[in-house]
Amino acid sequence: MKKSILVLLFSFNCLFIFAQKGKLLKGMYMQWGYNKEWYTNSTIRFKLSNGDNFTLHNAKAHDKPDFDAIYKNPIEISIPQYNYRLGFYLNESHTKAIELNFDHIKYVVTDGQTVRVTGRINGQKVDGDSTLDPDRFLHLEHTDGGNLLHINYVQQKTLMMNKAKTRPLINLIWKAGAGINIPRTDFTYRGDRYNNDFHVAGYNLGVEAGARLYISKRFFIEGTGKTGYVRYINALANTNTDKGNRVRHGFGYFEFIGLFGYDFKF
Repeated sequence: MKKSILVLLFSFNCLFIFAQKGKLLKGMYMQWGYNKEWYTNSTIRFKLSNGDNFTLHNAKAHDKPDFDAIYKNPIEISIPQYNYRLGFYLNESHTKAIELNFDHIKYVVTDGQTVRVTGRINGQKVDGDSTLDPDRFLHLEHTDGGNLLHINYVQQKTLMMNKAKTRPLINLIWKAGAGINIPRTDFTYRGDRYNNDFHVAGYNLGVEAGARLYISKRFFIEGTGKTGYVRYINALANTNTDKGNRVRHGFGYFEFIGLFGYDFKF
């Protein structure tokens, strides 16, 4: 996680310098919040260094919000599924922006489900149903997390101004962007578990829309719905006894996001 934050801060600094030199920077904003996720079923391909090479078909997965950590461990703000954004306004009216966006999502393949498995395991061809069990077969999750880092183009439209007509109260907002995935994948195979390192493992695309409510001149609350596609090309799935394992899969998602934000104006 520290590496992804450093990447984000480095990107932020480069974009800030570029915008400042080009006189493009008209202000900026920062946001922090949390999310709830829903995922489509996924075809998951495993290529293991012991020779096992197989596919799970139409596997179900769920998120792991951990919202109870907000009150149980309020200092540990990064335990739940969280989001942060750093945005740069491109015009004086602040209706257009470029945004560095990080979504800490958690993706858990559901244990106990029965899926079709095809490929080769223990040198034997397989094609049939199997129950996902971490002790007898496997368990997979990106819970430290799925980690979507991308750049958004953002537009806003003001729906309501304050009485003095000097600032917005409610804005519609929509975004579109793309970027990379930096997951830490937790993989268990036949009872052998390993929580892997953070790793650039694929790409993601997303669109987002919602509303921004200004509770003061600078502070605002934002609620959005987001949907997109995530593709993991080479997620690490090593275990304590077996290295060089890789996972490939893709899935669609829907995400509800609630954020607090602050506008900086120059």
